[in-house]
Amino acid sequence: MSHLIPPAIQPYVLPVLWGVVIVAVLPLLAGYIVLLERKVMADMQARLGPMRVGPHGLLQPIADAVKLLLKEDVIPQNADRFMFWVAPLISVTMALVAYSAMPFGPSFQVADLNVGLLFILAVSSLGIYGIVLGGWASNSHYSLLGALRSAAQLVSYETAAGLGLVSGLLFAGSLSMRDIVQAQKDQGVWFVFWVPIGFFIYLVGSIAETNRAPFDLPEAESELVAGYMTEYSGFRWSLYFLAEYANMIIVAGVAATLFLGGWLRPFPSFKEQFPGTSIEFMDLLPALVFFALAAYCLRLAPRQPVGVQKLVMAMVAGLCGVLAAAMAAAAAFAPEAVRQGVFGGFWFMAKVMLYLYAFLWIRFTFPRYRFDQLMRLGWRFLIPLALVNVIGVGVAIVLREQWGWKHPEGTLILTTLATLGVAVWLASSGEKPGAAPAAEGE
Repeated sequence: MSHLIPPAIQPYVLPVLWGVVIVAVLPLLAGYIVLLERKVMADMQARLGPMRVGPHGLLQPIADAVKLLLKEDVIPQNADRFMFWVAPLISVTMALVAYSAMPFGPSFQVADLNVGLLFILAVSSLGIYGIVLGGWASNSHYSLLGALRSAAQLVSYETAAGLGLVSGLLFAGSLSMRDIVQAQKDQGVWFVFWVPIGFFIYLVGSIAETNRAPFDLPEAESELVAGYMTEYSGFRWSLYFLAEYANMIIVAGVAATLFLGGWLRPFPSFKEQFPGTSIEFMDLLPALVFFALAAYCLRLAPRQPVGVQKLVMAMVAGLCGVLAAAMAAAAAFAPEAVRQGVFGGFWFMAKVMLYLYAFLWIRFTFPRYRFDQLMRLGWRFLIPLALVNVIGVGVAIVLREQWGWKHPEGTLILTTLATLGVAVWLASSGEKPGAAPAAEGE
């Protein structure tokens, strides 16, 4: 789209346009991630999930938003009314501001900062103030305990997640999100293959940072009713969940950018073309993905029990077919700038959705931790392991660049194996996670 706007006003128009798109689309996207989560959970449990509102439950997020807008907004009598009102806004605002430095493709970014990653981490971390202030302003012991739990959890796991990111930044050599993607393009490898342990540490840390199961202790209903949002109701209550799902997209975007190549396609060195054309095989992969989705929806349409569901499934198949045709046309006829923007956005969002699906899969697979297990995992395992991993990556880089080792893969394999050895030692030493402390005199 940038080539359609005069260059003189691009620096002013495009950032505003991208910001409006983010603010307008994010609440809708978060609502449908909730629907996806409920559908994935239902599929894992051999159920149908939401089916009442709209065909196949597709209008459920709209109904939920309307219901929350119409619900009574209750404020406790002795609460700090101003802080109670502004706390959810702090969490949502910080999440939205963090999107300004996130590149959703080679041509979709509000601001390209030279410290973009640091900006995203710093701003998104400020959302904890909304949680702490909301728990304190509610004048409720349950809310305050949930807020303090969330603060302790964030401090613990943000340290480990940050150290996991450092291992990738050592190869990127920059904090700019675009430079990080460019470094992976220049080196011809995604950083997840150089630092798989750093990626795993960041994955676990990002789940805990966003209060997702099995680390959702601040919202533990069995102990704290509903955690820091116990006294909230109506749309103000939903703002906390909007911030949570917005932060999920942020951590997924950071992981996709730093570890998974950002908007780079898989196998970038594979440039085989169709005979007699300039169309590369890999450029047709997005079109094939949408075509496969269209064929799958057409296959499911006759099996639907209700006529309107059959119609909607056929309409989804038609939409996927249109997108497949558009992707194929872009691969064949679009200018290079448009092609890079379209395909880059597709690959970036595909990686983000894959990361989010991992969040859902983990939530519905592993049981919830106790709070002491949560703290032990963070401080006694992940943080020491992250430090060892950073040291190992630094040693591998020194061996390659200062001592002239010609095979960086071998040095990284050695340091990764050494880090895994430390992980095994950390896991086998100390108390067992499920063991209860012994009583005095036993």
